[in-house]
Amino acid sequence: ELNFSEVAGLWRGGCIIRAALLEDIRTAYAQNPSLPNLLLDSAFAEKLEAAQESTRHIVKLAVDNGIPMPALMACLSYFDSYKRGWLPANLIQAQRDYFGAHTYERIDREGTFHTKWSDEPKAG
Repeated sequence: ELNFSEVAGLWRGGCIIRAALLEDIRTAYAQNPSLPNLLLDSAFAEKLEAAQESTRHIVKLAVDNGIPMPALMACLSYFDSYKRGWLPANLIQAQRDYFGAHTYERIDREGTFHTKWSDEPKAG
């Protein structure tokens, strides 16, 4: 059981990473030691909301110019996925069901389902 507030304080005090962000992390966990994710801290959420437009602009420029930015792109994708209740990635459930009959959940009714995909009418 780590005390994340204390860890952030230690890093800020003696490590090469002395970013002001560490103080924000320390404060967030000091206020809520059982915080499951920093994105759920109101101060962090506010800062991220304010920064997202410029972050998207930077990522767009990188893509347009063929500049790899995997960490920043992954961070933005994680932020976007955390804000949504439903994601297109749920398609993976259908693919798993198609290839291995692993079943899937639906958003319109309770339970798990399996479809015999080869019996479905072909589009076109």
